[in-house]
Amino acid sequence: MGRNNSTTYELNYVTANRFYVEIESNIAASFSECSGLGVTIKKEKYLEGGVNDQQRVILGQAEFSDVTLKRGMTDDLSFWNWVNQILISTKKQRRNINILLFNQAGETMQCWTLLAAIPVAWKAPALQASANTVAIEELTLTYEGLKVTKSQGGGAANLKERDSLAYFA
Repeated sequence: MGRNNSTTYELNYVTANRFYVEIESNIAASFSECSGLGVTIKKEKYLEGGVNDQQRVILGQAEFSDVTLKRGMTDDLSFWNWVNQILISTKKQRRNINILLFNQAGETMQCWTLLAAIPVAWKAPALQASANTVAIEELTLTYEGLKVTKSQGGGAANLKERDSLAYFA
């Protein structure tokens, strides 16, 4: 209890620089950046005659923004292989992707799971003979849903088939 019998709450704030990305239940790579994670709920506003001090808001479908992952270029071709499979195969391989955020003690603080993620863009780094920076590879993913938990990990598996309602679990 705090002053005046009020309850005080301690929040566990974390820095944005301790995160990993799991693809197929493995920590896939050390990423330098993960951006774009978010959801927007579509809405319509209606004005009701005679009610001048309020508006009615009708909520619609959720729209998930694309996520871009950036990492230093290595000899690992897993991103390119996934994109190439999308380009040449008639069966597009979707995956659940976990984005794990850790605190300074190494404990998982939050896990965002991108449901049925699929690559929609891949970008190789710019190459310059005079540059001395790390070559950065980018992968952009779109996904069908988002699940947020306090801690998880180990669950970003390949998706097999949709269920009877056409959802990926």
